[in-house]
Amino acid sequence: MNSVCVVHNQGCVMVTSYSRHWPCLFPQHGPGRKHERRIALEPWQQEIVDAYPWELIRGLIHSDGCRITNWTTRMIGGEQKRYEYPRYFFTNASEDIVRLYTDTLDSLGVEWKAARQSRQAQNVSVARQASVALMDAHVGPKY
Repeated sequence: MNSVCVVHNQGCVMVTSYSRHWPCLFPQHGPGRKHERRIALEPWQQEIVDAYPWELIRGLIHSDGCRITNWTTRMIGGEQKRYEYPRYFFTNASEDIVRLYTDTLDSLGVEWKAARQSRQAQNVSVARQASVALMDAHVGPKY
């Protein structure tokens, strides 16, 4: 049986659907933990990502990322001054999902760096001013 529920909230629309055919649309779904199995896009999925790369980036940031104000201190004129700057982080335990994210960032000209890596997850940072501005223009706030 198929059923769909749509709920409108400020800044988003939540769609819930139940169907036996979801594995046809999302072949990456399967038994076990997603970070322990291969996650790769089918050619038809890659075509969608190629046509709508910012939508993928937005979805990944909204699910497994954040935008923060980072800070550090610097000596300026012999005095310690606090310096703040915006930064995006994305964290996921699946190397394949992190690769989908970073490959898409590369295709968009967004500069990124691998941040600290833990045993459970991989972290990606976007901190360059021009790249953060690009992300700000396309990602938007999380609600």
